[in-house]
Amino acid sequence: MLRWATVFTLLITSVCMAKDAPRPRPVSLDSAGERWAQKTLKKMSLEEKVGQLFMPWARVAFYNVNGPEYAQLRDTMAKYHVGGFGVTVATDGPLLLRNQPYEAAMLTNQLQRDSKYPLMFAADFERGVYMRLNGTTGFPHAMAFAATGKRDYAFAAGKIVAEEARAIGVHWNWFPDADVNSNPNNPIINTRAYGEDPVQVSDFVTAYIAGARGAGMLTTVKHFPGHGDTATDTHLSLARTDATRERLESVELVPFRTGIAAGVDAVMVSHVIVPALEPDPNKPATLSANISRKLVRESMGFRGLVVTDALDMQGVMRMYDPAQGSQSARAAVDALKAGADMILIPADLDAAYKGVLNAVRSKEIPERQIDESVLRLLRAKASVGLHKERLVEPEAVAVAIARPENVALSQQIADDSVTLVRESGMLPLKSSGTVPRVAAYQTIQTRNRVLAVVFTDDMRGETGRVFERQLRLRVPDVNVIFVDPKIAPGMAPVVLRAMREADATVAAVSVIPSSGRVVNRVLEGSINLAGEQTALLRTLLAEAGQKTIVVTLGNPYVISEFPECRNYMTVYSNAPVSETAAVKALFGEIAIRGRLPVSIPGIANRGSGIDRPRMK
Repeated sequence: MLRWATVFTLLITSVCMAKDAPRPRPVSLDSAGERWAQKTLKKMSLEEKVGQLFMPWARVAFYNVNGPEYAQLRDTMAKYHVGGFGVTVATDGPLLLRNQPYEAAMLTNQLQRDSKYPLMFAADFERGVYMRLNGTTGFPHAMAFAATGKRDYAFAAGKIVAEEARAIGVHWNWFPDADVNSNPNNPIINTRAYGEDPVQVSDFVTAYIAGARGAGMLTTVKHFPGHGDTATDTHLSLARTDATRERLESVELVPFRTGIAAGVDAVMVSHVIVPALEPDPNKPATLSANISRKLVRESMGFRGLVVTDALDMQGVMRMYDPAQGSQSARAAVDALKAGADMILIPADLDAAYKGVLNAVRSKEIPERQIDESVLRLLRAKASVGLHKERLVEPEAVAVAIARPENVALSQQIADDSVTLVRESGMLPLKSSGTVPRVAAYQTIQTRNRVLAVVFTDDMRGETGRVFERQLRLRVPDVNVIFVDPKIAPGMAPVVLRAMREADATVAAVSVIPSSGRVVNRVLEGSINLAGEQTALLRTLLAEAGQKTIVVTLGNPYVISEFPECRNYMTVYSNAPVSETAAVKALFGEIAIRGRLPVSIPGIANRGSGIDRPRMK
């Protein structure tokens, strides 16, 4: 197993050799930074101090500095004195519309120039900067890392993500996920967690924190006190865990304690009801002083930032009657009273800001508490050097982003994660050679020797496209059919006819945790295939189970609905590197040696996995 120091040395050597490569210093608060934080706090008005505790979205795009879109961001800073922005991109329904690294760097720089105080930029880079920006290094979901058994990979990923994020002006990652995913029906954590064993999760969490902080990135453990044993999407409604205090101490809280001991910079508190910690059924963890203040601060001794999960989620908004006043205002006030330092993504920034300001003026919230929270934030800003330099060099983006050795490492991680759970002699599939030359705009005639059926939430998206391209490199005439819930009924006859003619069928099932997922035409928290897709896959297995292999590009638990499946492989993720790894494994081009980090009911226990050697 590679040691952390070895991985760090190999990666940092390439950075040193690159011309003008940026190298942020490790996260550290020195005496000069402490003096700056204390001095800056004293200069702030009450309005400025309250504003520092809010972090709304800033969506990466090209903005003319005199245009209305950028003017809105600039006015938000001037009016509400926000402490920073969460960096994301625009969406089209469930699809993220990724932008480019240069646009991100230019946006963060311009906002920094126009801000009175240095801004903290944060992002949800769970799978790398690639989650939001094209052309960057993309990693698989967290569970894939644990499947490799190599925590050094988590250290390396933390470092790489930190380097790329800092290059575009982002200082704080809302990661790693410290949840222990012990509930197979969990619709929102699932593969975002490293697994079901608290010790293994702790190992990967601490490794990621070390790698990221060493490269200048603030880190976050979430979703406190544990979102892994729930079956509800908190974007839609409140989740609940009925674990006893003893169970929480021995499972859910273990990775958070080790993360805090490892120096994590922030704890994100979730919208989860936890009766063992907070007896009031109307107080999710976000709004509970017993959890945010007594447990995190007093019992665990955490001295960094306590932050809310996004306060635009319906799970917490539904706690408040809109007829009784602004939901956003009450949620923000109650979260701060409970012990939060920062309000992330308020649904209504204007109402939330005014609500907190009025609460401080009326002494519902002591101004001393506001000062303490702002000082923690200012210290965090100083620890990443924002008191010295707030701008990045856009020309350095081309050096820091997607270094070849980093891209190769991300693919190696995905390759090593491939886990074969069941197999009855199908593998490896046989390649039929390279793609033949055809005239421009002509297509290769499709045959049915190999059929691939890609089950996805929305066939407009990117999921399965790399999988298809990789298949065609090996079997140019492969028949690839995409099936999403909307077209599944109409496509069933086509798929079944192709299956009956095929020598081998690959069913690639992509179901990943995503907020507010639509299943069977209903907005609900679910991590399963839609009904029509389930029926189609069941028919495939019933009629051609011996010659069908199911590959899950995401949720590994999906297969528990299909105990009749004879051939099953999982890569835990629909990231491009994972789709590539899946195809390489199907054709015997890489050794298969992954191990399940979770138990799949009725199918396999944690630690299961069939080894297969590389065939070439």
